[in-house]
Amino acid sequence: MRAGNAGLGNRWRVLALVVAALLLLSAPGVSFAGLATDQVKGTVDQVLKILTDPALKGEQKAQERRAKLRQVVLQRFGFDEMAKRSLGRNWTERSPQERKEFAKLFTDLLERAYVDRVEGYTGEKIIYQEESVDGNFSEVRSKVVTKKNQEVPIIYRLERNDSNWEVYDIIIEGVSLVNNYRTQFSKIIRTSSYEELVKKMHAKLEGEEATELGAPKPKVK
Repeated sequence: MRAGNAGLGNRWRVLALVVAALLLLSAPGVSFAGLATDQVKGTVDQVLKILTDPALKGEQKAQERRAKLRQVVLQRFGFDEMAKRSLGRNWTERSPQERKEFAKLFTDLLERAYVDRVEGYTGEKIIYQEESVDGNFSEVRSKVVTKKNQEVPIIYRLERNDSNWEVYDIIIEGVSLVNNYRTQFSKIIRTSSYEELVKKMHAKLEGEEATELGAPKPKVK
C-alpha cells in the first residue's frame, strides 16, 4: 500500500510538473524564442535605448547618436554577405580589391539608410512572432504596429557565424532588401557599367541625387 501510495505520489508530482510547464508555455509575456530571435531583439532593444536616451536627443547630439547606432548595427548585420548577395552574379566578376571596395561602399550606404529610418521611430510597438531554423540559416518573423494600429510585417534572415547570428537580408512587407538592391545594381551594370554603379554609390553617400539606389519603403505610414 505504501509502495502504491509512493508510486501514486510520484505520478502526481510528474503530472504537476507537466501542468506547470504547460501553464508556463501559455503564460502571457513568456517568450521561448530561439537564439536568433534573442540576438535580433537584443540589437533592436539597444537601438531603441539609444533613440530614447534623453542625453542623446537633439540635432547637437546627432553625430554622437549616429555613431552609437552604427556601432550597434555593425554587430548584428553581415554587411559583407549582404553586399555579395546584392551584387549577385556580378560579384564573381569582380577582383578582390573591387569586392572589398564594393562591400565598404554598400556597408556605408546601407548603414546610412538604416540609421535614417530608425531615427524616425516614435514609439511604435514591436512584436516578435516566430523563428525557423534550417542548419546555419534562420528566419525571425516580427511586426511593427503603428500608432494607427496598422501592422508592418518584417522578416529578418540570418546566417550563423560561430555563436553569432548575422542579418543578411530584411523583408519588409514582402519586399526583400537584398533583392531590391540586386535589381537596381543589375540594371545599372547592364545599361551602363560596374564603374558607373560605383560612381552612383559614391554620389549617394556624398548626398547627391542617385534615386535608383534607394531602399524599399514601407507602404504603411
